[in-house]
Amino acid sequence: MKRVLIIGASKAIELKTAGQGLKVGHHVRASAHSAAGMALSDPNLEKVRGDALESQDVEAALSGVDVAIQTLGIGLEDLCRHVHLFSGAAGVLVAAARAQGVKRLTYVTGFGVGDSQASISCLQRLPFQIVFSRAYDDKSSQEQLIKESDLNWTIVRPEILTIGPRTGRYKNFPEPSQWRNGTISWSDGAEFLVRQMEDQTYVRQTPVLAN
Repeated sequence: MKRVLIIGASKAIELKTAGQGLKVGHHVRASAHSAAGMALSDPNLEKVRGDALESQDVEAALSGVDVAIQTLGIGLEDLCRHVHLFSGAAGVLVAAARAQGVKRLTYVTGFGVGDSQASISCLQRLPFQIVFSRAYDDKSSQEQLIKESDLNWTIVRPEILTIGPRTGRYKNFPEPSQWRNGTISWSDGAEFLVRQMEDQTYVRQTPVLAN
């Protein structure tokens, strides 16, 4: 079993990942501003208040862990502002992981980030650019920082995330020729992230997840 750090673990897919990781026996350290208020309790869960942009917080949270997963999000009100959270946090985590000797990192970005933007359907492209362009531009910068590192990273790009149940019927598409529009539940996305805690199949790859 692994000692896992989840950065941004207080809700949505992050919370599901923490819960499923605990169920299979991993020790989970959850780092977030609101970690103390997580709707989850377990003897193997350690809640740590931390800021993903603060090097000291991230280095301290990485101490003694085997794997780090970064799953960050922003509020709707932030979509109209300049976004730097994703690239800033990626730079902090990469440097902190090197300092702490943590090699295995998994990041959640999204379908439409980086080279997957060309695979978005024509009907989605205009509203996507209007609503999400600032966030996804920063996520593209985030991915570039990750890819330039010498760590064992996996960038996970889920399709539109939903509140639906865990089905196990989702698919992952590592090749650009397979990428397509779709949805995936938080719970199914979390299942894939938990598998990456031990699975090396997608090291230095950018799989897209969809039902």
